[in-house]
Amino acid sequence: MCCRYILVVCTVFFQTCLLYGQEIAVKTNVLYDATSSISAGMEVKLSSRITLDVSGSYNPWNFSYYKKIKHWMIQPEFRYWPRASFSGHFVGIHGLFSQFNVGNFSLLGLEGIRHQGFLYGGGISYGYHWALSPVFRLEFSLGAGYAYLDYEIIETRPCGPSLGRGTKHYIGPTRAGITLIFILK
Repeated sequence: MCCRYILVVCTVFFQTCLLYGQEIAVKTNVLYDATSSISAGMEVKLSSRITLDVSGSYNPWNFSYYKKIKHWMIQPEFRYWPRASFSGHFVGIHGLFSQFNVGNFSLLGLEGIRHQGFLYGGGISYGYHWALSPVFRLEFSLGAGYAYLDYEIIETRPCGPSLGRGTKHYIGPTRAGITLIFILK
């Protein structure tokens, strides 16, 4: 089911990129980059006031003492711009899918254990887009919504045993960004 969803989103997104005269934005979220996650995204103009943004992040790193924030995530979002695409305020509706392996962080209450599983969700967002030059832009955004987490709890050590399974329903922030953008025409 998840693979089909990702395939449909990617197919629609990349087909719209082939349209003649299409305005496309290539972007990176510096908030994700600051957490050692690699982030990248593309946004394509669908009409004068609607765009489709598909962003993602990836963190493959292991830290010292078995600390992990490993994950990959994809966030498709449809955005409505009251004035014009890629200009000023926007509101959006986004989806969220992630696979994660996080653990051994005492600040998160995960000392000695890690959670490994999947996250599904979505929400609404608001943002503002500034033109720094004809091709370079800056964007601030924040979103809130719902996420469902399905995970396994594992003892933090090499080949640690499973301590059980868990699920969680989450309501709160689901998207945040300070994004650097390069516009292709």
